[in-house]
Amino acid sequence: MTTHLMAKSTVALGKLATLTAIASALVAAPAWAQHYPVSAAQKQTASDVAQKGVPLSELAANAPERYTVKSGDTLWAISRLYLKSPWRWPELWGMNLADIKNPHRIYPGQVLVLVRKDGMASLKVEGDQASTEPPTVRVSPRTRYEMLSDSALPTLKSHIIEAFLAEPVVVDEAGLQAAPRIVSALESRVLITRGDRAYARGPDNAPLLDDQGKSQLFRIFRDATPLKDPNTGEVLGYEAHYVGKAVLVRGEGTSDVENRDGSKSADFVPATIDVVGAKEEIRVGDRLLPEPPRQMQTYIPHAPDTKVDGRIVSVYGNAVTNAGQNQVVAINMGTADGMDPGLVLAILKDGARVVDRTEGSPSPMKLPDERNGLLMVFRTFERVSYALILEITDGVRVGDRLVNPRQ
Repeated sequence: MTTHLMAKSTVALGKLATLTAIASALVAAPAWAQHYPVSAAQKQTASDVAQKGVPLSELAANAPERYTVKSGDTLWAISRLYLKSPWRWPELWGMNLADIKNPHRIYPGQVLVLVRKDGMASLKVEGDQASTEPPTVRVSPRTRYEMLSDSALPTLKSHIIEAFLAEPVVVDEAGLQAAPRIVSALESRVLITRGDRAYARGPDNAPLLDDQGKSQLFRIFRDATPLKDPNTGEVLGYEAHYVGKAVLVRGEGTSDVENRDGSKSADFVPATIDVVGAKEEIRVGDRLLPEPPRQMQTYIPHAPDTKVDGRIVSVYGNAVTNAGQNQVVAINMGTADGMDPGLVLAILKDGARVVDRTEGSPSPMKLPDERNGLLMVFRTFERVSYALILEITDGVRVGDRLVNPRQ
C-alpha cells in the first residue's frame, strides 16, 4: 500500500508562515488553487501596520499566547482567535510582514506565538528556520512522494460550498425548462441514486449527443424556485435545486424496430447517463445542465466600503425558514448592489414587538434589533448572492437584516 504522507511535527515544515497568512486568502478550493496574489493596497496596509503592530485593544479577549495549527482548522476560525474583527486580515499579516513569502499558505504543525510589547501586539513563529515552501518528503523503498504544501489550510470548510462554485444555482426559469431531462430509469425505478443508470433526452432543437473526444459531465437540478425580495415581493431570480451529478455514456439515436406487420420503423433511443453523485434521490423529470469548468476562487474577507441594508431571502436546500451555523443562505443583493466574494456582513435579529404595561395604559413598542452573527458572501449573481453563515448566537431566519459588520 502506498503510504500517504501527512504533515506531522516530525517532518520539517520549512517556513512557518505567520498568522498574517491566516486571513490573507480565504480559499474554498483545494490547496492547488491557493496561488493568488495579494493586491497592492492590501500589501500597503500590511506594510503600514508592520511598522508598529496592532493595538492590544484590537485583540480578542481570549487570544492565546501560543497556538499550534491543527489539521481541520480553517483560516477564518484561527483569525477569529486573535482579532475582534477577523476580516481585518491585512493587519494580521502586517504583524510579522518580514516573514511572509506566500501569504496564502499556512500548515498544520506551525506554532504561532503572540508577543505583547509597549501596548502593541505582534505574532511570531516558533523556530529559526524558514523557507518559501515546505520540502518534498521522500520515503524508501516506495518511490511515491508529495508536497506537504498540499496540506495548506482552506479559509472555510470547503466541502460546504464547493458545489456552489460550479453549480449554476440561479438560473432563468425558461432556460431550465429547455434543458435536457431525465425520461426513464433502469428497470423503471422511481428513485435514482449514485451508481444507477438512467436515460435522458434534450429538446428537439438540441438533442443530447455524445462527444467522442471528451467526457461530458452534467449537474442534475429540479424545479426553479422564485427568490423573492422580503421587502418588496419582487422576484430577484430563480433558484434551481441541485440534486446530483451524471456522466453521459451514449448520446441520443434511433433504432430500427420490426413491427407486427413485418414493416420496420425507426424508434427514438434516449441518451444513457450514469449517476456519479447524488445529494438526494433523483427523479424522472429532473433537468441536466452542463458542468462548467472548475473555478479557482480565493476569498479575502473585507467589510463593505458603503452602507449596506439587505435581507436574507432563503435558506438553501431547506423547506424551513431557520438556518444554523455553516449553512448557506441567499441574500437580496448582488453585483448590481456592490456585492463581491469575501464580503463580510453582520446579521441582525429583529427586535420583538411587546407591550409596555408598567405604567398607565398599555402601549406597544418594538425592542432594538440585535446583532446575531456574521456571514460571508462567496458567490454573486446580478441581484442575488449566496453567503455562508460563519457564526451565530441564535437561529437565523428568512427576512433577517444584513448590515455593515462594524454597526
